[in-house]
Amino acid sequence: MTVVAKLKVKEGQEDALIAGMRKMIAHVKANEPNTRTYVFYRSSKEPTQFLVYEVYADQAAFAAHSGSDAMREFFTLAGTLLDGRAEIEMYEEVDGKH
Repeated sequence: MTVVAKLKVKEGQEDALIAGMRKMIAHVKANEPNTRTYVFYRSSKEPTQFLVYEVYADQAAFAAHSGSDAMREFFTLAGTLLDGRAEIEMYEEVDGKH
């Protein structure tokens, strides 16, 4: 299962979002062995636009991530920083090379 989340923050809030995501990434690294990939990107054209690319071993791994205290804490923070709602898309792998 793959998740792509697009986040646009209010101008001037970029560093706060980056700090919050770094804390989230540390949690994922330490506590989520079935989260295969969790990478945070910033747009090279628009400094207030970010993307999170997430790959989970299965639905249970995604549920563990989504239901974590760290995720609730991050969304509380993000609610004060985002310019609009996060765009979240979910995908199922069809074929590829890893």
